[in-house]
Amino acid sequence: MKKFVVLILILTVSNAYSQSPWVQKKGKAYTQLSFTSISGYTGLYGDPDYPTERKISDNTLQFFAEYGLTDKTSILLNIPFKMVKAGDLTNAANLTPITQSGSESSLGNIEVGIKHVFSQKKWIFSGQFNIEANSGNSYANSGLRTGYDAWSFTPMFLAGRSFGNTYVQGFLGTNIRTNNYSSNFKIGGEVGTKAFKNIWLIGFVDISSSFKNGDVLIPATNQQTGLYVNDQEYGAMGIKAIAELNKNFGVNVGFGGAFSGNNVPKRAAISFGLYHKF
Repeated sequence: MKKFVVLILILTVSNAYSQSPWVQKKGKAYTQLSFTSISGYTGLYGDPDYPTERKISDNTLQFFAEYGLTDKTSILLNIPFKMVKAGDLTNAANLTPITQSGSESSLGNIEVGIKHVFSQKKWIFSGQFNIEANSGNSYANSGLRTGYDAWSFTPMFLAGRSFGNTYVQGFLGTNIRTNNYSSNFKIGGEVGTKAFKNIWLIGFVDISSSFKNGDVLIPATNQQTGLYVNDQEYGAMGIKAIAELNKNFGVNVGFGGAFSGNNVPKRAAISFGLYHKF
């Protein structure tokens, strides 16, 4: 069970961190440093799909930590550092681009949260509440952005169960955003199994759907990059693998992307992480 808790805490692929019902024991901590890349995308999902004006790269270096306040309650911290780039024009014949090339690095939306276990029998049921700060930056000339220009509040319901060397888990919730951004409904789940000694394989599905209840005005340059614009939606799936190097350290790798969506890249994300528990 102890190794299973470690597994659950490191399940992350992109800018979202652990959404599992398990928590840290009192006084115990888990940390992870990961790098996620969506490199060189030139198209966005839409109705219809549409191209970006320039080739866009979105890279994230992310620190995540979870600490057990009690055996049933954990606090969480997620600090993303974004490295975004607008490169060459996707249409060389475009003589009047509205964006400039450039690269920027700054903080994204810093997130804090609390998670509490309500029931822990065969199935475990938990609630989680996250607050995401308006701590990103925007760059008008290039259209690059490192976070939503809004505060976000995310209540979630979480459930999961282990079956020896296999587990299932799922979540549902909503992102409620300020500054006239639309809110989103979130649902997802995953199945993992210990396929080899100290190696876990996981498959996941993640869906986010906009309520389309916001009318924030997005600058035309920002719309051309697809970075943190309004009414972003996706249906995504992928795989993850985790290798436990010893009882305190491990590494993980993930690959996933959207199979449908709106205002999100038509390019998969790849992620690498290193974790340590205390």
